[in-house]
Amino acid sequence: MLHHRSRRRIAASLALSAAAALALAACSSGGGAAEAPSDGASGETTTLKVATIGLTSDGSLLTGIEQGFFEEEGLEIETSIVANPPAGLAAVQGGQVDIAYSPSIPLLNALSQGVPIKVIGAADGYPPEASEMDDPAEFDDTGLFASASSGITSIEGLEGKTIAIPARKAQLEVVIAGELEKAGIDPATGVKWVVLDFTSAVAALKNGTVDAAGLVSPFTIEAEAAGATQISAPSVGFFESGATGLWTAGAATIEKKTEAIEAFQRAIVKSNEYATEHPDEAIQAGLDYTESSLTIDDVKVPVWPTEVLPEDLERPNEKMVKLGFLPQPVELDGVIYGG
Repeated sequence: MLHHRSRRRIAASLALSAAAALALAACSSGGGAAEAPSDGASGETTTLKVATIGLTSDGSLLTGIEQGFFEEEGLEIETSIVANPPAGLAAVQGGQVDIAYSPSIPLLNALSQGVPIKVIGAADGYPPEASEMDDPAEFDDTGLFASASSGITSIEGLEGKTIAIPARKAQLEVVIAGELEKAGIDPATGVKWVVLDFTSAVAALKNGTVDAAGLVSPFTIEAEAAGATQISAPSVGFFESGATGLWTAGAATIEKKTEAIEAFQRAIVKSNEYATEHPDEAIQAGLDYTESSLTIDDVKVPVWPTEVLPEDLERPNEKMVKLGFLPQPVELDGVIYGG
């Protein structure tokens, strides 16, 4: 059962700069076992290095490790935290890690540039038809807020107004652009985009120097406390349903460590099933991992899908082309490994 909670699942996923591409902050989940043969041969333990971006939804992976799902598959998992999804994708492409977390938008950007990366599993997402539910914000830890002084109460009121985002052409701009387009506003010319970090964006909402801002939890809570009005849950509106956070691996790694990657696929499905059945345990693991000051009651329960469907990538692929963020659709045949 899903509860009204706010989580920080994609707080780090919004920046698309790869400046910190290989800034891995190692945080081993195991006892430092020596690297075993890379083919995942039966009876041997294979170490897989997994890069995350420090999300509450990481709790599925972490509880899966604690429950022994990966050990049962002959795997030792070493986790690390990278600065943002492009950092993880760069690390997985270069072989510094075997597996990395990425939302679909930065993954599609990488694929459009010819980076040989495949999807091997679901990390998090939204329930079926989430965008059609009475309160889609229940599942969305991003929010588009209008300042109290602006008087804006709907997306339509943003025509000609200023919107703060943390980075241009990154995830929040993409999903907000989707909301603007649905409201008949040209995202390229109908609004003024201003780049502000989340703390500065909340301050700008308070003093009215911006009309609106795209925020993530816990900054959404601060905006509400300052009297700002949430006028959209843009990520649910963009993705609609299904897996949005993905586990990825480089094509070369999959070829070299086929059995180990397929073992990871089996174990992460078990982990996601377990996390769905024991959400508080998984959330607490994610909070502990990131050393967050939030409590279980502060966060929404993440959705942990057990599979990545083709439409989970096709939908944002088509929308990014329509909105001008991709010049043409990314070729997705074979991108979902084993799918």
